[in-house]
Amino acid sequence: MNNNHLVIMAGGIGSRFWPMSTPEMPKQFVDVLGMGKSLLQLTVERFSGVIPRENVWIVTSKNYKDIVTTQLDGIPREQILLEPCMRNTAPCIAYVTYKIRKKYPKANLVFSPADHIVLEIEKFKRVIMESLVFTSFPGRIVTLGIKPTRPETGYGYIKGEIETRAKIRKVEAFKEKPGYDLAKKYVAEECYFWNAGIFVWNVSTIISEFEKHVPKLARKFAALDPVYYSSDEQVVIDNEFATCESISIDYAVMEKSERVFVYPENFGWSDLGTWGSLYIHLEQDNHGNAIVGENVKLVDCKNCVVYVPGMKRVVMQGLNDYIVAVNNNLLLVCKKEKEQEIKEWQS
Repeated sequence: MNNNHLVIMAGGIGSRFWPMSTPEMPKQFVDVLGMGKSLLQLTVERFSGVIPRENVWIVTSKNYKDIVTTQLDGIPREQILLEPCMRNTAPCIAYVTYKIRKKYPKANLVFSPADHIVLEIEKFKRVIMESLVFTSFPGRIVTLGIKPTRPETGYGYIKGEIETRAKIRKVEAFKEKPGYDLAKKYVAEECYFWNAGIFVWNVSTIISEFEKHVPKLARKFAALDPVYYSSDEQVVIDNEFATCESISIDYAVMEKSERVFVYPENFGWSDLGTWGSLYIHLEQDNHGNAIVGENVKLVDCKNCVVYVPGMKRVVMQGLNDYIVAVNNNLLLVCKKEKEQEIKEWQS
C-alpha cells in the first residue's frame, strides 16, 4: 500500500452547474449533495484504506490553492500542484507523473477527477485494489468502465474485449459520445461501458506511453526533473505549462496505446457533470422532486431539482421538470431539457 499514490484532478470550473458552481468556487469544492462535505473531500475519503493520506496529490488551478488547503488537512504542500492555466488532462497528468517519479520511481498511481460521485464505496475500493495489483506489473493500464444502465448520450464509451472470462479485459476501442440510437445499441451489446475517466497504472508504464505517443510533452516534463521539489518549481512551471498543447489524456495516450485494459463494474458512479446527473442521485419525494435546502415547500410541482441551501424560506408552485438553484445572489430557473445551454447564459 505504501507504494500506491492517488492523484486528484481538481482544476475544472464546472460551467454546466452554474450557479452552484462558479469560476470562483467550482463544484468540486461545493457541498453538492447536502452532506456537509465537498466533492473533493468525499473523493479523498473514498480512497481511505487503499491510499495512505500522505500519498495523496492534488492538481488544481493556482486560483484554488487556498480552497484546497482549507478543505484538506494532512496533504503535504509539495503535493498540491498548481497549474497556471488550463491545458486539459494530458499536461496535468504528465506534470504530476514526472514529479512523482523523481522520489517514487516504482509508484503505482490512481488518477481520479475530484467531482465524481460513488455510492458503493466498499465495492469501489475492491475495484481499485484489484486494479493496482494488476498494474503493478509493467505494461498494463487500467481504465474503469461502468456497466451502462441506460442509453446515456452524455458519456464516452469503451468497447471491451468480447470473448473473455477475465474480470479485467483488453480494450478494443474508445467511442465518442453517441446519439441516442447508437447508445441503445451499445447497451444491448453488453461489451460497451461508460468511460469513467479514472485511470490506474505504474509510473514507468505511463511514462513509456508518453514517450511513445506524445514525445514532445514527455521531453518537456522530463527536462524539468532538476526543479521538481525545489524553490524554483512554481516559477518554471508557470513559464513552461502554457506552452503545452491542450490535449486530453484520452487523445494523447489512451486511444493510441495497445496496453489499455478496462475493469467494468457498477458501484453507484456518476461524473456529476450536469443538474440532471445530480437529480438522479438525490432522494426524491412522491412527485419526483429532488431538494437540497432546509425550508422548501413545493405545491403542484413535479420532477424538479431544487438547490437552495441556506435560504430561509422557498415556496414554488406549478413547476414541472424545472431546475431552480440559488447561490450568492445568483438565481437560475430553467427547464431541465435546456440544461446543456446553461454555460451559454452566464455572461
